[in-house]
Amino acid sequence: MSGLKELYREVILDHNRSPRNFGEIENADRVVNGVNPLCGDKMTLYLKLDGDRIGDARFEGTGCAISIASSSLMTERVKGSTIEESLDLFNDVRDMLTGARDPDDRMEKLAVLAGVREFPSRVKCASLAWHALKSALTSDKREISTE
Repeated sequence: MSGLKELYREVILDHNRSPRNFGEIENADRVVNGVNPLCGDKMTLYLKLDGDRIGDARFEGTGCAISIASSSLMTERVKGSTIEESLDLFNDVRDMLTGARDPDDRMEKLAVLAGVREFPSRVKCASLAWHALKSALTSDKREISTE
């Protein structure tokens, strides 16, 4: 197994076994429920805003290892980021997952998610949390679906 594939596997398994930021935020400013009907992944994203920054990000849910790991990685990465930075990151991750761009140094640990490109049916698993983030920051929709 190549080094990048092994890293992808390790990071996904680690974040699935021990998801970071798992749990509810009481009095969250934004709450979005997301579902991936194809795989059965379900998640709820909670955001606490501090002005134009994400002060806290947490999630709850069930699903495949890729979905849980992506949610965990996403919440780690956006904490402390501005809304604009988080939306830019959403676009970068979406493009990386679909193959429109390759990961770069700015992606840091998120680069491992590029591995799902080898499994097109899993792209929606990896993108569920990111679509919930975009909805939480840009719309009043509180329920999203990957379909």
